[in-house]
Amino acid sequence: MMKVSVWIILALALVDLAIVVNGDDSEKTVVKTVNGKKVCKRGWECLDWSEYCCNETISDFFQPYQFENLFSKRNTPVAKAVGFWDYQSFILATTSFQHLGFCTTGGKTMQMKELAAFLAHVGCKTSCGYGVATGGPLAWGLCYNREMSPSQSYCDDFYKYTYPCTPGAEYYGRGAIPIFWNYNYGAAGDALKEDLLNHPEYIEQNATLAFQAAVWKWMTPVKKSQPSAHEIFVGKWKPTKNDTLAKRVPGFGATMNVLYGEQVCGQGDIDAMNNFISHYQYYLDLLGLNREDAGPHEYLTCAEQAAFNPATSSPSASS
Repeated sequence: MMKVSVWIILALALVDLAIVVNGDDSEKTVVKTVNGKKVCKRGWECLDWSEYCCNETISDFFQPYQFENLFSKRNTPVAKAVGFWDYQSFILATTSFQHLGFCTTGGKTMQMKELAAFLAHVGCKTSCGYGVATGGPLAWGLCYNREMSPSQSYCDDFYKYTYPCTPGAEYYGRGAIPIFWNYNYGAAGDALKEDLLNHPEYIEQNATLAFQAAVWKWMTPVKKSQPSAHEIFVGKWKPTKNDTLAKRVPGFGATMNVLYGEQVCGQGDIDAMNNFISHYQYYLDLLGLNREDAGPHEYLTCAEQAAFNPATSSPSASS
């Protein structure tokens, strides 16, 4: 059973979120200096002392109507997760990560670009859009919250001592950036303090947790020696000589690489890659940014990049 204390915190946060959504800008930024460095707290949304909490929080620049614009078809009758996803669940999920820099790094333009990039991954991975879909193929993000026809239970016995599969549990894809396999559910559960190894179904039952798992995946490196998608995007990753030889450069393209590897990258100009790029550019438009803000083509694409984690070396690279 999920922890009662977590639900109390979320309930209190919902009350505060309602105040913010209704336009009461009563949140105050509290500032102090630690070892000569400015750190802040900001209301319920950025609770831990952090340099990132000195910046605007996500709800300052991302409003409910914008969420509705980005995911306008998610509650149509043909969608597969009607009534599941909402703005409040997303904002609540981000409160676990804003103090770590999620969409709070850099100036407002960078913050909004990271939001667009992250949500582009979400929209693309959960879309049921197609070429002639009403509203266009990019309007159908958050159509799903789970894999509809799993081909297997995604139990890998290689991890039987660290993340053993629970009898009867199925570790198929769930969430806003779907998680697959027992070891990924186990690692996400450890980080989020939820028993996802024994109860992977929690992710398809709670939208806040489903968004939290996605942000955790964005913020967490697949391997300790590698950058996270967040670090790549906000410029905290400095490519090594090997990265340069592999044509890996900072930008949206490398976020696809580190999350999905050869499924999307290093295959030339394929639809699987271009769908992510199209979602990113579309979301930039809807958030009022210029597509030029995405950077030059080589930053957008991963068509020629060698995978961070080739399929033969790491099963978790693309799941």
